[in-house]
Amino acid sequence: MLHAFEHAATPGSPLDSGTRFKEGHMLATWNHGLVSNAEGWRLMQQGGTALDAVVEGTALVESDPNGASVGLGGRPDRSGKVTLDACVMGPDGNAGGVCFMEDIEHPVKVARAVMEETPHVLLAGEGAREFAISRGFKTTNLLTEDSRKAWEDWKQSAEYKPIINVENHDTIGMIAQDLEGNLAGACTTSGLAFKLRGRVGDSPIIGAGLFVDNEFGACTATGLGEAVMRTVGSFLVVELIRQGQTPQEACEEAVRRIASAMPTDDLQVGYLAMDTRGNAGAFAIHPGFNYVRTIAGSATLVDGTALR
Repeated sequence: MLHAFEHAATPGSPLDSGTRFKEGHMLATWNHGLVSNAEGWRLMQQGGTALDAVVEGTALVESDPNGASVGLGGRPDRSGKVTLDACVMGPDGNAGGVCFMEDIEHPVKVARAVMEETPHVLLAGEGAREFAISRGFKTTNLLTEDSRKAWEDWKQSAEYKPIINVENHDTIGMIAQDLEGNLAGACTTSGLAFKLRGRVGDSPIIGAGLFVDNEFGACTATGLGEAVMRTVGSFLVVELIRQGQTPQEACEEAVRRIASAMPTDDLQVGYLAMDTRGNAGAFAIHPGFNYVRTIAGSATLVDGTALR
């Protein structure tokens, strides 16, 4: 099913820059996208870029202690430590990320600093933390009382069991097109609740949790990162858009690749994508995945379609 503003592209042909949608277009996973997109639109109205919008928009979600899967208040690993992953990618193809980082509330902002201030793409663990501190980021105890209690309760059984569409393993992924028609994206998470120490998912990995090609489109992923990484999902979606598929068709194909490669009864993955002409797409393995779409400041919470 085609979404609003969606039209088929010519297979294999680059999009004409003259057809770019320039009214401000943002997509963000889950209902916390209402907050991120509102902030992104506020910045765009003040002359901010798509990159400004996705970084500052997702940073607001990172600061919400009531969110159990992102930033402050995120669920810890099985040792009781909150470790954060994030990445950003801009219209010029530059990208930055951090993973397995502790004590820093805004990994998405650190990821932007990695992109803009270092020759690297990804910093990990203590190195990422030290880099953040060297750039003026303050250390913060990310384990809230609610997250600590959830960890204490989990230790009674110590059973690891991801639950589909429940905030023990979901991200906020946000992609945007600004008023100049340029694309950017960000993805940030605290990862799987009660994961093995050192586990890193798809969210900080360019091509897995996020990919942006300013000529064709952008995609972000949510759900079980291991499945997204094994299929390089976000890159696949954007590549299919480049080959002429609509964002919706591309998201559906990427989900089918997962379903054909591994059991999906207890596995959820959702993809969210846009092209440069204002077309959007979203698809998940199971029902329950929703996202926020904002066009020219008008936001809608949308239930994505699903394979099962």
